[in-house]
Amino acid sequence: MYLLAFAITSILKPNGLVSGGVTGISIMLDKLTGIKYTYIYYTISILIFISAWLTLGRREAKKILLLSIIFPLILILFETLDVSFIRNDTMLASVYFGIIGGIGCGLVLKRGFSTGGTDTVAKIFHYRIAPFISISQILLCIDVFIILASAFIYDENIALYAVLAQIVMMKSIDVVLFDFGSKYVKIEVISDKNNEIADYIMNNIRRGISTYEIKGGYTNLTREKLVSVCSPRESMLIKRFISVTDSDAFVNVLPVMGVWGNGIGFESVIEEAIDK
Repeated sequence: MYLLAFAITSILKPNGLVSGGVTGISIMLDKLTGIKYTYIYYTISILIFISAWLTLGRREAKKILLLSIIFPLILILFETLDVSFIRNDTMLASVYFGIIGGIGCGLVLKRGFSTGGTDTVAKIFHYRIAPFISISQILLCIDVFIILASAFIYDENIALYAVLAQIVMMKSIDVVLFDFGSKYVKIEVISDKNNEIADYIMNNIRRGISTYEIKGGYTNLTREKLVSVCSPRESMLIKRFISVTDSDAFVNVLPVMGVWGNGIGFESVIEEAIDK
């Protein structure tokens, strides 16, 4: 949390940059209304928390309670300290915000918490309005909309720097969660609630699954294992769902060096002929 707050208050805002998520919305509303973005961030966080409680239930709301209440206070504290890490260099600011902010956000996700921002908004939108669109696709649409809006409120260069910062941030999060692995992971699940988990992966995340019959070496019991290949970010969404659905489930996540075949983002197994 401290790294993310430092990245926002000491790198992003002093250089007049924006990013995706609640941070980007808050900074743009600061520009339009004159109200400090830290207070806007706090207000939006509380509204998201209340919405999650009402629409997704108490369990989901508890996951974002810490970030919704404490993080905005840390943000306000860092803002009052007025510490500038980088000034007058938008390129460096974009890169270092992505690195430091991504590490901070990745550490939060790695400990099982939710950021309580646009990922929660995407969940609410998915469950209540558009169940036919995956959560990851909704997240992408929200970030794209925020960055496009920054082009009108600021200028095209700021929007392009926001894209750069967002890419670096996502890569930094992936490195924290999965080290320097590939852009896909294989997630294996053994649970007593395989039907609910399989339904979530196929209909919410929009990824395919395979099932295997396995036998426990200690219990000699035959059980079913679910296997799916997805992005690291999607694997965290799956893990979060499993933590609510079956806290006793066994989950194994492995990096994948390459994936070929039908699927979102996968390369075709058919190699194109090279004309000589």
